[in-house]
Amino acid sequence: MQQREPEASIREAQAKLLASLPFDDVDDFAAADRGFIGTLDDPKILGADGEVVWDASTYDFIRGDAPDSVNPSLWRQSKLVAKHGLFEVVEGLYQVRGLDLAVMSIVEGDTGIIVIDPLISKETGAAALALYRKHRGDRPVVAVIFTHSHIDHFGGVLGLVSADDVTSGRVQILAPEGFLEHSVAENVYAGVAMGRRAGYMYGAALARGPQGAVGAGLGQTTSTGEATILPPSREITTTGEKHTVDGVEFEFQMAPGTEAPSEMHFYIPRYRALCMAENATHTLHNLLTLRGAVVRDPHVWSHYLTEALERFGGEAEVVFTSHHWPTWGNAEIRKFLGIQRDLYGYLHDQTLRLLNKGYTGAEIAEMIQMPPALEASWSTHGYYGSVSHNVKAIYQRYMGWFDGNPARLWPHPPKPLAERYVAAIGGVDRVVELAQEAFDGGDYRWAATLLDHAVFADEDHAAARALYADTLEQLAYGAENGTWRNFFLSGATELREGSFGTPTTTNAPLILAQLTPEQLFDAVAIQVDGPKAWDLSLAIDVTLSDLGRSFHVSLGNGVLVYVEREPDESTPLALTLTKPRLIRLAGGDTESEGIEVRGDIAVLKQLLSVLDPGDPNFNIVTP
Repeated sequence: MQQREPEASIREAQAKLLASLPFDDVDDFAAADRGFIGTLDDPKILGADGEVVWDASTYDFIRGDAPDSVNPSLWRQSKLVAKHGLFEVVEGLYQVRGLDLAVMSIVEGDTGIIVIDPLISKETGAAALALYRKHRGDRPVVAVIFTHSHIDHFGGVLGLVSADDVTSGRVQILAPEGFLEHSVAENVYAGVAMGRRAGYMYGAALARGPQGAVGAGLGQTTSTGEATILPPSREITTTGEKHTVDGVEFEFQMAPGTEAPSEMHFYIPRYRALCMAENATHTLHNLLTLRGAVVRDPHVWSHYLTEALERFGGEAEVVFTSHHWPTWGNAEIRKFLGIQRDLYGYLHDQTLRLLNKGYTGAEIAEMIQMPPALEASWSTHGYYGSVSHNVKAIYQRYMGWFDGNPARLWPHPPKPLAERYVAAIGGVDRVVELAQEAFDGGDYRWAATLLDHAVFADEDHAAARALYADTLEQLAYGAENGTWRNFFLSGATELREGSFGTPTTTNAPLILAQLTPEQLFDAVAIQVDGPKAWDLSLAIDVTLSDLGRSFHVSLGNGVLVYVEREPDESTPLALTLTKPRLIRLAGGDTESEGIEVRGDIAVLKQLLSVLDPGDPNFNIVTP
């Protein structure tokens, strides 16, 4: 269906914003261009099957003045983030930017290079390394550093090195304590739901253009190639820990529970360069990402930024991170990190102040005012996170989902709630009339609320769906936040065209292969259909021959329980197999070889019959 042009109220809001912000400040553009060396000859990066996994040229339209269909502040950010190529940070330290959601950094050592955060996909990681080598020579990779446990910072590792490189000792992999556990668990336990919502968040199914996807604020979008992982050969555990890699000294600072549950910063004295991972970017980050995650802690986030300033702020001459462009000059570094520190500290403290006066998260999100000095910095704007949803996340972290009002303790779920609201208002047609009035008056938030109820009461009501899509589109045009824009436009797309499912997934085979046996049994337990399994009572002994470990697995009352112990002759079924074969078995492969069976195989079939895997196509904007 045809998209609508921006309404007059959106055009007026864009013009007002354009006049209120310092768009004549071009310092960020100078910084984002600084040190440019070159970019790909062909902007398309292909997978093994010939499919495009990244195409930097699809954002070439982002130039000149902002169109009315894009918030001018977001347009400015997208112009900066869309820049792609190899950049010199200082002599001996380089970055490849714009070839994936994240940035890949490269430190030149005595004999080779240390790669920091090798992007999401094997293909984009390999392309980034090839671009570096084209301009700097064919230096071997001697080490890889994962700054934290999110897939855009480790998924491309097998595009740079092999597993044999690591096991043989030719390549070191350094990562913060808990990296493997957190990186695997996040992509498996709630991976199906996160993946579906990530499709909305990053605009994976959206056309790119002035009325479509223009970027996600932190980066443009996610690549769609093969995600990989390798376990670290050295875990960093302690702030102040120092290691010399290929003649280059690194001093580490632990920062767990910040942007990722496992994260670290480090300082490189040789280059007077401070890497802040993803804790100090040129945007307000997420305290609760819209794709879903555990709520992050802005209090410790602010604390670790203070600690970094205290430990390294007197020496550093450049700060670089896992996204965006660097900041040069000691005075500028101290200002930038101080502003970022104050940003998270202020949100935390002021939310708690108002929370303790009895205000709810939704109320605080509308009340909170940022200090003028923070508002004046482009790096605090909500291109990726937002003040609104971060405040609600802080409230959730401390108080949970319930706001204390007893009428909201036990509400109806969305569909029956919508049916009751719609009936009370006078039927779907009347709701659409009221929504049209709100739309015509520029109150798109209220129109969206009404139409959400209308569609959940009658999902096939054509007028409600059409107006709802138009409404979400206008909300998108006005959004400064890139992920909000993508959510609004993705919702509009699905209302008009139907579900686009989950365009990209993160539970790739190589990531699944890193599950511990305990994590694998947890992943199976999550899939048990409780009511269907209520009356089942069964037990299986599982011996993992490649690990030399055995587990007793039982199912009762709809709960899968496992304990590590030796097999018992009284157990009805015993299986001996490797961990990779167990992974395939959990995925439904009961036919191929590789399983030694003792006892009644019907027990296994009973267990498999009550497993209910997640649905990557579940509805979001419709019931």
